[in-house]
This record gives sequence, C-alpha cells and structure tokens, in this order.
Amino acid sequence: MTANSKLTSGCNRQQALVWAKAQFTRTQELSDSPKLDAQLLLCHVLSVTSASLYARPEKSLTHGQQHNFEKLVLERCLGKPIAHLLGQQGFWDLDLQVDASTLIPRPETELLVEIVLDLALPTQAKVIDLGTGTGAIALALASERPQWVIAGIDQSPEAVALAQRNASKCNLNRVVFDQGDWAHGLVKDLIKPLHCIVSNPPYIDAQDPHLSQGDVRYEPLSALVAADHGMADINTIAQQASQLLTMDGWLALEHGYDQGLKVARLLSYLGFLKVMTHQDYNGHDRVTIGQWPGI
Repeated sequence: MTANSKLTSGCNRQQALVWAKAQFTRTQELSDSPKLDAQLLLCHVLSVTSASLYARPEKSLTHGQQHNFEKLVLERCLGKPIAHLLGQQGFWDLDLQVDASTLIPRPETELLVEIVLDLALPTQAKVIDLGTGTGAIALALASERPQWVIAGIDQSPEAVALAQRNASKCNLNRVVFDQGDWAHGLVKDLIKPLHCIVSNPPYIDAQDPHLSQGDVRYEPLSALVAADHGMADINTIAQQASQLLTMDGWLALEHGYDQGLKVARLLSYLGFLKVMTHQDYNGHDRVTIGQWPGI
C-alpha cells in the first residue's frame, strides 16, 4: 500500500470498498477477485451480510471499524490468505474455522467428497479420513451420511483440536478426531472394519515453485510437501489401506494434477481393483480410487 494507503476519516461503506479494491488491484498477482476480497473483509469487520452491506452503502464506518479494515487490507496486500484473515472458510455447505496449523480447504477437494458419497458403501459404513486437517472431508461426509461411523486422523495436535472445534460448530460431534501418524495403530475398534479410507495427503514435490506463491506460503509445509517427488505419503496410505480395508472396501486419494497415472499404477500394483482417476472441473487429474478385493 502506497499513496492513498489510508482511508479518509469518516468514510462510508461504498468508499471503503472502492479504496480496498484499488489497493488489491495495485498489488500484482495477489488476487483475481479484488472486489470480492474487499467485500468479504468489510462484511467481517462490520459483522454484516453482503446484502446488508449494499443496502446501506452510505453508512459511515466508526473509527475502530476503519482501523480494523485498514489493518486487514494491509495484511491481504502482503499476501495473507483471506481465509486466515476471516478465520473461516466455506467447504461443502459447512462454515469451517481455519488457522495456520493446517491447509485451507480447497473447492477442488469437494470432488473427493462427491466421489466417496457415490461409492456403493454400506448404510452404516465405517470411514476414516487420514490427514484430516480442519476436518473438512470427514465433516462433509458426516453431514450427508448421518448413519456412517466416521473418524479423522492428523499428526498435528493443533489440527486435531481445530477439527474438533469444527465438529462442535457444525453440530457433528459424533465424528471422532485423533492424533497419529496416518493410520499406524490408530484404527480403533470403533471404526473397524473399514469400508472406506479417504485422504487428501501432502503430495507436492519439495522443489515445486508454487510453494513460494499464493496462499501456500502461509500454510505448513508438512501438510503440503512429501518426499519421493510428492508420492511418499500416498504410498504409505495405500500400503496401510491394503491391510485395513474390509473386502470390497474403497480407497479414495486426492493428488496432484500430474500424479494420476502414478497413483493408479501404485494401486493396481498393490492389488486394488476398479482403479479409476477422476478429473476436477479444470480438467486435471485430481482423485484416484480403488477397491480392495480382500485377498
């Protein structure tokens, strides 16, 4: 933020939006939605809906509101993710709390939820979400399948605590969250035998230049990067799944746009059947599934 880096004292809502949009537009490669970013931040500061915001554009901001808005706009101009500034992110039809302990849920991951919901699983299926982070996947599944028994595992105690808060916030406390290194010794009798293992694990190569761009700069590398060119954690999960899934159980993995063939080959090598890679809405390989024959 340079010239005009401060709002005019006593400005109204419309003026604040115009000013913020101008700040974001000047910041190259920051956001492809400066107008939406400005709206979300101002609604957050004022504790109003977007409809209410535009219903009274002439209403002046208080000194405190103006100060808080300027602070958030500055942080956004420095690259901090909108989700972290708001403390929440929408996923599926849930509003989830987010923080720097784990990944911000992405729209692309909703494809993983859709695919699992379409699988032919038992009415009271037992499902585990490995690397649950905010709990987004587990909670989205639970919101659609109230009879499923669902658990989420994450190695980060902060992420587990966040997922538990989200479960409470979404009135989905029946979803169990626990800390652990993937599924090592953590698949309790509560959720055995497993009918589905789902995961959005770290799958980015440590040398990927995208790690120095955008929101991922503010997210933990442990939730993003995996050894063996991004395949190490996927391999671990697939190996565990072959030991933990019941006959005809399913493994569903999100992965990088260039890893579809590698993941499919891995699952086939391990003995999974009906291996299939699904593309996201941008036409990129995104989710690969396979069914365990129980051999």
